[in-house]
Amino acid sequence: MKTSDLALIAAAAIAAALSIATAANTGMSEARMREHIRYLASDELGGRAPGSRGEDLAVTYLTEQLKAVGCAPGNPDGSFTQTVPLYGFTVTNAPTLTVNRMDGGSREFASGSEFVGWTMRQTTSSAVEDAELVFVGYGVDAPEYNWNDYRDTEVAGKIVVILVNDPPLEDASMFGGRAMTYYGRWTYKYEAAAEKGALGAIIVHNTQDAGYPWAVVENSWSGEQFDVVRADEGAGRCALESWITEDAARELFAMADRDFDAEKAAAATATFRAYPLGLRASARIENAAHTIESRNAVARVEGSDPVLRNEIVVFTAHWDHLGIGKPADGDSIYNGALDNATGVSGVMEIAARFAEEKKSLKRSALFVFTTGEESGLLGATHYVENPLYPLTHTVAVINVDGLNVWGRTSDMVVVGYGQSDLDQLLRDVIAAMDRTIAPDSEPEKGYYYRSDHFPFARAGVPALYADSGVEFRERPQGWGMERRREYVAQRYHKPQDEYSEAWDLSGALEDMEALFQVGYALASTDRVAQWSEKSEFRRVREDMMRGSK
Repeated sequence: MKTSDLALIAAAAIAAALSIATAANTGMSEARMREHIRYLASDELGGRAPGSRGEDLAVTYLTEQLKAVGCAPGNPDGSFTQTVPLYGFTVTNAPTLTVNRMDGGSREFASGSEFVGWTMRQTTSSAVEDAELVFVGYGVDAPEYNWNDYRDTEVAGKIVVILVNDPPLEDASMFGGRAMTYYGRWTYKYEAAAEKGALGAIIVHNTQDAGYPWAVVENSWSGEQFDVVRADEGAGRCALESWITEDAARELFAMADRDFDAEKAAAATATFRAYPLGLRASARIENAAHTIESRNAVARVEGSDPVLRNEIVVFTAHWDHLGIGKPADGDSIYNGALDNATGVSGVMEIAARFAEEKKSLKRSALFVFTTGEESGLLGATHYVENPLYPLTHTVAVINVDGLNVWGRTSDMVVVGYGQSDLDQLLRDVIAAMDRTIAPDSEPEKGYYYRSDHFPFARAGVPALYADSGVEFRERPQGWGMERRREYVAQRYHKPQDEYSEAWDLSGALEDMEALFQVGYALASTDRVAQWSEKSEFRRVREDMMRGSK
């Protein structure tokens, strides 16, 4: 199909969706959204940790509400859930990192304030004893960029020290320029270290480069953690995965008679070579562990076309949060109101809109409320590895992770802008609403790799991850970014992320209407979403579709 034909189809679908929206005044209920958020973020649900009573309450609530608005069960077995087996573990011994100089001097880095450590090996005890420390710069092996921080260096049985993010290069053709690539994500760095045979991995935290303060690291790894149940019991992972603060890293490098800032700068050059620090380190992890059966909540609105009804447009939002953890100001419940009770409420309203327009749909819509996002996109990963409907029949995924709670904006932000033609479709939709698309203002923070659309994208499914805008109507320029910065610094992954009756959800309603219209444009036509030519996921999709023929 020609691009011009796609544009005509999209324009017709958008016009139809706008007509529907005008007639029903969007059909979305702010009161209902507030009720969803108020309940999901209440203390009664205890922070919605997987495997907790909060999960039972949340999934039961979602099922009841989705039934009430006319959605059908999303699982072909006739249920509203998909079982997700998880391995749960809690670090019980407040691990420290002890670093020794060859001349006998030593330093113990404190648990929590300087060092956070764990193991993804599915065992009750894991230790590294007197292992050599090797600085591997950014810990990247990227053949397409002719960059390998591990070249000519043997790290088997050793602990690697790694800088967060991509190498900060001036050349925009390298590592996405200012935008983070997957090589900059902490998940990649642990994976790569394990593949190279490292016994342990330590990432140096930096607030600006990571995109969040040290408190987020400390809080995120306190309390119970989860991973998918693995056949090899995590034997392929490092015995130690950890973070240290940048101040702690400065001390560590000083113990090696090295200047941290100078070594960090050197690691961003093509001539960098990994090297041993002349230090040895030890750490021990003790776990209390068990397995649980968590759940994705899934609902479906069936299309009417006898052929296209077998294809689906997927919407995702994670219901889980951090549960009960380290107290802050006397409060230990991590309610996760904005993250992500708001996103769940938004996708539930989109589901209600699809149920209202069921008769005009050709394709089906699937709504997946995932578990384990906070522990590493686990529910989404499980779905992609065990799809309820073939990924070859999955037209697109649209993800919602946190809504705007401060009012109406004149823009929407697309995270990972330019990855697919879904960006243009959203642009057309909101142009009719007198709004514009703004590229991600912080692409260096890698938000594209940090939410539930990413497992779908990595598997080849075209993905849209749109965020709320930053230019607020009737507010001075910069006001929106101030709200975001305040949230990240004061509330994100903290007990302070609580629902407020003062929240203004008018902008969130507009954003959800826009995402509904994008989904409707796909579900009410035979339009096929496509990755852009430059996307690293385009070839994966092409191979997938070629193999299905």
